[in-house]
Amino acid sequence: MEINGSRAALFCGNYRLPVTVGEVQADCTVTKTYYQNTNRDHWGLERDARLRLWPVGSPFMPPGSMLYPVHERWFASRTQMANEPTYVDEGERITSRKIYYHAGLDIGGAEGLVDVIAASDGLVVGLGTNVIDKEKNNASISREFNDTIWVQDERGWYHRYTHLYSFDPSVKLGGRVVMGQKIGTLGKEGGSGGWSHLHYEILSRQPSSKLGTQEGYAFLWEAYQRQYKPVLIAVARPHQAVLIGEKATLDGSRSWSRSRIARYEWTFTDGEKASGPKVDKSYSSSGTFSEILKVTDEQGRTAYEFETVNVLDPKHPELVPPSIQAAYWPTMDIAPGKPVTFKVRTFGTTDGEEIWSFGDGATGATKSDGNIEEHAKNGFAAIPHIFAKPGDYIVRVERTNRLGQKAIAHLWVRVGASGDQAHLVHESRAFSGLSLERYLATERAN
Repeated sequence: MEINGSRAALFCGNYRLPVTVGEVQADCTVTKTYYQNTNRDHWGLERDARLRLWPVGSPFMPPGSMLYPVHERWFASRTQMANEPTYVDEGERITSRKIYYHAGLDIGGAEGLVDVIAASDGLVVGLGTNVIDKEKNNASISREFNDTIWVQDERGWYHRYTHLYSFDPSVKLGGRVVMGQKIGTLGKEGGSGGWSHLHYEILSRQPSSKLGTQEGYAFLWEAYQRQYKPVLIAVARPHQAVLIGEKATLDGSRSWSRSRIARYEWTFTDGEKASGPKVDKSYSSSGTFSEILKVTDEQGRTAYEFETVNVLDPKHPELVPPSIQAAYWPTMDIAPGKPVTFKVRTFGTTDGEEIWSFGDGATGATKSDGNIEEHAKNGFAAIPHIFAKPGDYIVRVERTNRLGQKAIAHLWVRVGASGDQAHLVHESRAFSGLSLERYLATERAN
């Protein structure tokens, strides 16, 4: 795009923030090209592309108007965001069928343990399968499953919280919620596909006059930064799908530092290593792989992130590799000697068991159900672990099917307060009583 003589290339969705073009910040949330093979229209787009503009230096959302909707670390588990093709519960596959380019923002977490909070003030217009009278003819307000809370804010935007394990008793149909209030617990109910996550989505009236998804990645990024004040965030997502022998370009250039990133270091599942913000990697076998990105800023502080790569065999497209979701809780304020609960579910196989390595020399094994029944109460296998010393731990879990195809996941666990974790510990304690009220009052005043 070009604005007043300034030109920039905008990439659509997929974990990208607005970029500066002349005197504005701009992003592109969807283009008409998505309609060539999408299996649904959640955008309400009628022209070639949808652009959003903000003045340079302005916030994406007014201060004090939005919070991160789950009480956990950024990228604590798998995610599906910003038009990313869905992959967690089924993996990728070679097929001619249409694609679900994900609507809204899926935030993975440990089933039944993570608090879901109201991202904004608003009116509860939908609760489970019920809606208030004025929304009964609104086909966009899904009420197929008893797992969703809909909140309408003062802008008229609808905030959707779906797959909830439970609703908080304080939430009433037709009542109001306040930003920061606990409204439920993260789960895998409804049409979740069996993985544990919050489906958070904003619907708003689009320029086409239709209700459509208001892309929220930038809003959540900004809300998280305001609340937790991290100094460094590594970003390697979205996931990728490649064929055996093809090269995947792993991209950590969207990582962020309050100062400057000095190093990008990659560690691959086959033991190879590479450095640089962007690196190429090819694969000789099919599977679901998890590649480790470590970023270090100029002050020596570090952050980790993981890139999921689905590798498919073009000679045997029917042999879809298994996939996997791992999560842990708590994700913040972890002290040495404090128990941490790890959960995992493998999809697409019941062979074998999950093998754990906790990064401190300890190992373990679990056997989840393979997603035979997606809503099974014991579908996720759980294993506790205690870290004796402070530090950064990269936890690995994998499961192999009878064909030798692996599904691998990593988790980053920071034990003890250091660097950005000191901010996380401080702010996590603000989610109670007057501390949260002071935080919100300060944000609104600013």
